[in-house]
Amino acid sequence: MIPEMARTRLPLNARLVVAAIISLVVCALALLADPAHESTLAQSHAQFPLQLTSASFLDGGAIPQRFTCDGANLSPNLRWNTVPGRTKSLALVVHDPDAPVDFTHWLAYNIPPSTRELAEGASPRVAMPKGSDEGMNDFSSVGYGGPCPPPGKPHHYIFTLYALDARLILAAAPKRGELEAAIRPHVIAEGRVTGTYQR
Repeated sequence: MIPEMARTRLPLNARLVVAAIISLVVCALALLADPAHESTLAQSHAQFPLQLTSASFLDGGAIPQRFTCDGANLSPNLRWNTVPGRTKSLALVVHDPDAPVDFTHWLAYNIPPSTRELAEGASPRVAMPKGSDEGMNDFSSVGYGGPCPPPGKPHHYIFTLYALDARLILAAAPKRGELEAAIRPHVIAEGRVTGTYQR
């Protein structure tokens, strides 16, 4: 036997309201489940983009050989503009998404917020700002490892700088997953520059 309440039909207006609420909930869940919704660590937190550039190569241009495994393997110059006032440290992630498995080339963190430039050849540790730390790249070494793709199409090397509202406490030479997990709740701005290299 069906209870009386279950047999009672909701008024049209009430049904429309319920349908609208359900639709909003479904859309919100879809956004949260969509990987593109978190395309960058700071997508929802960045108040303004950091203007990251390099004197070593143009954004979207070729990276000179001296910054690769075919040359001196120097880390390139990086420059950026003023960071948000509440920045406590900066972090850098450099990777090649065109590799068969997304390849990490450089991790640096706890860069002092007063820093506005990394000189050519700063990594590993030669001229990194005092207090900075570096992580483990996918060449299994600490610091910078330059482009070294297989012969074929150009690979893209993405340099992303993050302004953080905290200094990070991590074990020595963290890998990219550890660093990005630590970065995620603290990002307040980010900037990006991309170079290419082909062999």
